Amino acid sequence: MSNSPIKFGTSGWRGLIADDFTFANVRLAVTAIAEHVKAKAKAPTILVGYDTRFYSEEFSQLAVDVLQQHQIRTLLCETFTPTPAIAFEIMRRKLDAAINFTASHNPAQYHGLKFSSADAGPALPEVTKDIEARVAKMFAKDGPFPMSPAATSHGKRSVGEKVNLRENYLKRLEELVQFETLRKAKQSLVVDALHGCGAGYLDRTLTDHGVTVQSMRTERDCLFDGTGPDVSEENLAPLRKTVVDSKAAAGLATDGDADRFGIVDRDGTWIQPNLILALVYDYLVETRKWKMPAARSVATTQMIDAVAKLHGQTVHQTPVGFKYIGQLIREDKIALGGEESAGLTIRGHIPEKDGILACLLVAEMIAARGASIGEQVRAMYKKLGREYWPVRENLHLSDEQKANAVERVAVDSSTLAGRKVISIDRTDGAKFVLDDGSWMLLRLSGTEPLLRLYVEAESAAASAKLTREASQWVLQN
Repeated sequence: MSNSPIKFGTSGWRGLIADDFTFANVRLAVTAIAEHVKAKAKAPTILVGYDTRFYSEEFSQLAVDVLQQHQIRTLLCETFTPTPAIAFEIMRRKLDAAINFTASHNPAQYHGLKFSSADAGPALPEVTKDIEARVAKMFAKDGPFPMSPAATSHGKRSVGEKVNLRENYLKRLEELVQFETLRKAKQSLVVDALHGCGAGYLDRTLTDHGVTVQSMRTERDCLFDGTGPDVSEENLAPLRKTVVDSKAAAGLATDGDADRFGIVDRDGTWIQPNLILALVYDYLVETRKWKMPAARSVATTQMIDAVAKLHGQTVHQTPVGFKYIGQLIREDKIALGGEESAGLTIRGHIPEKDGILACLLVAEMIAARGASIGEQVRAMYKKLGREYWPVRENLHLSDEQKANAVERVAVDSSTLAGRKVISIDRTDGAKFVLDDGSWMLLRLSGTEPLLRLYVEAESAAASAKLTREASQWVLQN
């Protein structure tokens, strides 16, 4: 499909604004989506949502125009809306699909389009391949679409029905979160919206339930402080400072479209999403009495497996990409599903990442246990009889190095960097499990000239050593 200007990655199509993410290409993508949905449903309704990025409203309006030209009923969000709220609305109204203009946690120069099917989860590969094929066909026939009056500020605009998803979504959260526990604890929290869609959702629902909240970065800033709306450790430095200065119980953050979470402990420590997933799973099994398995991607900590074993449960391992976890939620097979890249959802909720819910569950867990996250992690290590120190590195390689690495990883070896390999898993990339319980995973990034290296061992020093050895092993000729 090399002649298609639109490629869907693990979570939608993303591109640089004005370079490949243009009005002409958005028109192509939405036209292909309209055709795809009409082939599946008789009289479809599609929801259109958007985040706080540059030109979000204009791209959304263009989508409404295109959909209505195809006689598709459209619902347009009246303001910036979190991805999880859009997913919930698909389920609540039994809609046929949603188009969400967001580049999630990417830097400010990107925009993107997430397409969700009627099942409310990220579109599966067979769906996105069909959309890409339709785009390629149109592109081959007509080249880039010319600009139309509807794409500028002139001409008659189709309005579509305007909707606000906040109240219904927040009502759903009340059924999932034990706000009473939070209120009784009388702890103060800091909420960081990173200039994204979480503003007016996470802070608002906590305040509504009598929790003391200090909010930051709630206003729109299309440049996201110049760093982008990712919930990374470095981006949350301002949150860490505020948490420590105000002696809050924790800092809670959501990324650009509020589908990912970021957690800062009361002493200012940024907590790895991997550890949060294991703790929250343990907490849910305990408090909700959900004696059920968990699900995690192949790149996510095996601390979750150890917690599951503690409760007499198992773990479903999936390839990277939340759509696979979403499937297990739809089938009601798991209590919690998560990915190391800060994505989480729980039983009975949406088959999509929800950063707002994740933050609320962490806050509830701190309130119920009366212990900081750090204390809870240490207590859990003690219970499990070992520690877990996950690391993720991006290896920037030349084409030749990349080709060599792919070749090396394809070979089944019984030792790696002088260590005994007890199993190799090829769910996604190659995961080598070593005899001391540590492991390393290598997988190519689908979007950049990167090899991602994931490592986990039982101490910070052991993880650092394994990371060094694994990197050297990859780069050997």
